[in-house]
Amino acid sequence: MVDGLIIPPGTGRRLVTAAHEVTYKVTGAHARHTSTFEVVVPPGFDVGAHVHGHGEEFFYVLDGELDVLAFEPRRRTTDDWRTWRSETGRGPVRAGAGSCMFVPPGCPHAFGNPTTRPARMLFQSTPAPDHERYFEELLTIFESGERVDAERVARLRRDYDIHQITPLRHAAPSTAPRDEQGRTR
Repeated sequence: MVDGLIIPPGTGRRLVTAAHEVTYKVTGAHARHTSTFEVVVPPGFDVGAHVHGHGEEFFYVLDGELDVLAFEPRRRTTDDWRTWRSETGRGPVRAGAGSCMFVPPGCPHAFGNPTTRPARMLFQSTPAPDHERYFEELLTIFESGERVDAERVARLRRDYDIHQITPLRHAAPSTAPRDEQGRTR
């Protein structure tokens, strides 16, 4: 007989860095294909546009707002994914609670928190346990007590099928006025 898994609120293994807070909900020890996490995204965090060669991801905004993107742009620039446009003219979206984003393998995607308050999302990643191991190794880098080695982080991301297009950033969000697409005016 096989039992399911019930995870009460506020429980699960928690990893906290300056960049984000990740709580493991369902891991490769429980599921054959998908890892599930609750992620708190602080103001100013931008994961940067990136692509996975074989992984799939699903994001569901639980609280707050995130700028999100999941499309191939007309041109992949390496500075700011928020300026990207698809062949049909589509741009990044401001996603509030209840919004979701599915990312198939090979699709450029990004999320960032341009607001002044944390956002919270449910994040699922396949194959398990790739992202579990990635988060653990990233925490080790951040906890090394030394200045964070950007090349070491970049190497780790490549090792876990995270091919960075625009930079990962963590800075205070701009308080400048924004247009309806969330771009700074």
